[in-house]
Amino acid sequence: MIRFALAGNPNSGKTTLFNSLTGSTAHVGNWPGVTVDKREGTYKKGEEKVDIVDLPGIYSLSPYTPEEVISRNYILDEKPDCVINIVDATNLERNLYLTTQLLEMDVPIVVALNMMDMVEKNGDKINEKELEKELGIPVVKISALKEENLDVLMKRAIEFSKTKREGKSVLEGTNLKHLINDVKIAFIGKEVDNPLFHAIKIIENDEIETKNHPDLVKIVDDFKKSFKDDTFGDDFEAFVADARYKYITEHYSKSLVRKQNKGESKRLTLSDRIDRVLTNKWAGIPIFIVILILLFHLIFSEDFLLLNTFGVNVGGLNAEGEPLTLFAGTSFEGLFVNGGAISSPGFMITTAFQGFLDWINGLIGTGLEAAHAAGWAQSFICDGVIGGLFAIFGFLPQILLLFLAFSFLEDTGYMARVAFILDRIFRRLGISGRAFMPMIMGFGCSVPAIINTRTLTEEKERISTIRVIPFFSCGAKLPILTAVAGGLAIILNFPYPDLITVSMYLLGMVVAIICLVLMRNTTMRGDVAPFIMELPAYHMPQFKSLMIHLWDKTKHFVKKAFTIILFSTIIIWLLQHLTWDWRFVGDWEESAGEAGDTLIGQTILSSIGKFVQPIFTPLGFGSQLGSMGWVFAVAAVTGLVAKENCITTISVLALSLGATGIDVNGDGIDAMQFLIQSSGMDVAAGISFIAFNMLTIPCFAAVATAKGELKKGTLKWTLLFWIATSYIVSSLIYTVGTWWWTTFIWIAVIALAIVAIYLINKYRDMKVLKV
Repeated sequence: MIRFALAGNPNSGKTTLFNSLTGSTAHVGNWPGVTVDKREGTYKKGEEKVDIVDLPGIYSLSPYTPEEVISRNYILDEKPDCVINIVDATNLERNLYLTTQLLEMDVPIVVALNMMDMVEKNGDKINEKELEKELGIPVVKISALKEENLDVLMKRAIEFSKTKREGKSVLEGTNLKHLINDVKIAFIGKEVDNPLFHAIKIIENDEIETKNHPDLVKIVDDFKKSFKDDTFGDDFEAFVADARYKYITEHYSKSLVRKQNKGESKRLTLSDRIDRVLTNKWAGIPIFIVILILLFHLIFSEDFLLLNTFGVNVGGLNAEGEPLTLFAGTSFEGLFVNGGAISSPGFMITTAFQGFLDWINGLIGTGLEAAHAAGWAQSFICDGVIGGLFAIFGFLPQILLLFLAFSFLEDTGYMARVAFILDRIFRRLGISGRAFMPMIMGFGCSVPAIINTRTLTEEKERISTIRVIPFFSCGAKLPILTAVAGGLAIILNFPYPDLITVSMYLLGMVVAIICLVLMRNTTMRGDVAPFIMELPAYHMPQFKSLMIHLWDKTKHFVKKAFTIILFSTIIIWLLQHLTWDWRFVGDWEESAGEAGDTLIGQTILSSIGKFVQPIFTPLGFGSQLGSMGWVFAVAAVTGLVAKENCITTISVLALSLGATGIDVNGDGIDAMQFLIQSSGMDVAAGISFIAFNMLTIPCFAAVATAKGELKKGTLKWTLLFWIATSYIVSSLIYTVGTWWWTTFIWIAVIALAIVAIYLINKYRDMKVLKV
């Protein structure tokens, strides 16, 4: 089968084109040896099927980042039949820089001029026939977003892939022409493929080439002795880069791009007009905060637009004058809550989905009873396996809606603006605005967020960012937030649990900022790298692309649910029903009373929980909660495997400890309410429990990813950092919330720490000056 590679700059529409061409056939893996996403799919709409590989977005083929090395090695080593070079037609000069490098390879290349709809909307024109003549390769105008001309692109690419092409360079008219030819001949003599590309790279003092061909470096060094440029001296890399841009300007840009006459004053584009508001120095950040609050309200709130607060009731009144709730007595009663107040769209969808899961679990339970299955088998299947899984699946709609919202904002181009406006603040914290993108991705999942830190060039900035990413709570932590917040809200008769949820998300962001300041002023001191980021034009995301992102997230979640979470659920059920001498302990209903309580307390799980329970005493959910406190200790520990396990553990254990009327497939709020009331946990301890699970060591998958991204010996200190941060913050919340006067003690400790850091840094700076 024919194999194509897609290569282009970041934000050139490359992934949108990939999704449009491959559709549901696309699958995501990893490149060998690294954790950079590898996207592959099949194009089936033409006369021939084509395998398509979406290479990482790059600006050049120089080996400065893992993405550039991957793209370069794939084209050189895997030898695709054709490379489709996606060029952002609205930024022609900059995008063609990569094209000039690809042209030096002996591979068929087709240029796809993307975003032509925006070019024409701006009143500009590109003569693709003249550009094709200059480049010597096919050029096709397309719009990946609107899926325009894609069939023409693929038809020409398939035709051109069957022709043999020899690389050519735009540097032939420079003073390096003879050196390039000499080195090229040397590579041909060594029978190296793509000799022109390798020759130019070794002249640029390319790290990979000089390492692989040290014998040819002497030819370059000898030439340098007789070569001198007035501007760049003997810096061949800078000379080559300048020569490429000069050639692009002289041969491509001027003759090929013709702008219509717009008068003396330049008309602002729609993106420019929007940016005047969204990137405003004073309004930019408040607008972003409002957008975040609105998103969380639409997804999590039980009182949509505060209608219940203002007395709006959609359920009507019964004969006694009491509010009616629509769908009362059914699995979908929660669609309208608080006496008929309308829930948020996200909450309504989640409630409907949980009602569907209830119905499935009921059918399974009825079937087991009809089959006269043993009590332990019914408990294992309904409460252990199905109950544990469904307790997590019940949150899938809200997790996916949150992920969809962030994907939408990112694809529109807004997230790039947020990184820009936050750069001013982040730079004072010791990191660049570029670090914001990985952090904000942490709201979706820590794994891709940690991988995305590769865009950070400074090592200490990367380490600092990786350490705080888990503080931006991912979707897996959402069940903990909503369950504890919901339980506390019911007990306190507080109608707005979504405010607690938003507050905890903000707490994570504040802790992240404080930790960044501490690290960048102590163990991770260093210069802030310059921040250069392209701001793509605003556009509506492609629905198909968003759905593909959503499907990838769903597959990842389901795979995780049926592997790590299912395994953990079974282990938890076994540990909570077996004693150390391997006796089976039935559920609370089967062994009620004092004897049952004694047996439950003898299980392996309760023994482990009671052993570690004192550790959490300073956090508020340790020894002070008595005989029921071990449940929270166990939930916190099992959450280290996968954060979803925390509420799974809570739901399953609540049933075993005597809770009645609890929906094991629901959101865990009933289970948390039961355990909070039974254990005597107060508000401060509840908030502390949320904070600890938000800030402590993330799931095993995130830890494994961090290990792959951090240099050797750094992971152990990162794990210690997560444990220490979560413990200190949770202790602060509990102690201040319980004894207000401890605020002064914490202030004194923090002040001493600040003074100590200042003095240590001043001493280090003086030593540096003396040296």
